[in-house]
Amino acid sequence: MKIAVASEKGMVTEHFGHCEGFCIFESDCNKIVKSNVVANPGHKPGFLPNFLNDMGVNVIISGGMGGGAIDIFNEKGIEVVTGARGDAKASAEQYLSGTLKSTGSVCHEHQHHDECGN
Repeated sequence: MKIAVASEKGMVTEHFGHCEGFCIFESDCNKIVKSNVVANPGHKPGFLPNFLNDMGVNVIISGGMGGGAIDIFNEKGIEVVTGARGDAKASAEQYLSGTLKSTGSVCHEHQHHDECGN
């Protein structure tokens, strides 16, 4: 399983599309076995969900995310977990242990991207 965490300096970012990059964690038997960071190639509507799908991501974790991105991830069969905070690796580990649950935090206005989750 591949888990992507929208992150900045190893921490979960508040808004998926404006993140510095994605921490990609690969797991086996609910343990992280490999990780790397992929730079955000740019925030264009609809692009990032397809970009992560092409990388084989199964789960995306973020603080908040726009409804359009959530819809595309859902269409691709990628699980969306929003409302996460803190260390990116710890969030992925919490997901694998079943203790990280989505709050359903949806960003409605991109010009206020620093207010997501409110």
